[in-house]
Amino acid sequence: MRLVVDASVALKWVLGSDRPEANREQAAALLQAIADARVSAIQPVHWIAEVMAVVARMDPPRIDPTLAFLDAVPFKTADSPVLYQSAARLSADRSQHLFDTLYHAVAIEHDAMLVTADERYYAAARDLGHIVHIRDLALPAASP
Repeated sequence: MRLVVDASVALKWVLGSDRPEANREQAAALLQAIADARVSAIQPVHWIAEVMAVVARMDPPRIDPTLAFLDAVPFKTADSPVLYQSAARLSADRSQHLFDTLYHAVAIEHDAMLVTADERYYAAARDLGHIVHIRDLALPAASP
């Protein structure tokens, strides 16, 4: 199973547990599945910058450990003019932010599934396929 993990999910991994976060357990299970190589992930190149922008604004003391953590997550990245073209078209067609549509364009172009916790984007784009809300993600079972 190949996934694209958007910032709304990655932030559940790094924001302090003192913050109320819906679907934090599902996000943690996803991270474990990535660590166990039960799933693979491919990301748009901006993913770390997007997560770090939120951390810098919401929880500045977590900047250094968050960057170290994100850098260690075994994600491949995708970057091409075709992805930007697809994302820009999705952005215009769906009236969504380009950063959000970049995740979806990677999922579509790489036959992957975008995992999101972003209710607004999910509602606007679920009919396109290649997207699942974190609450509905079914992960492969761990090996015994």
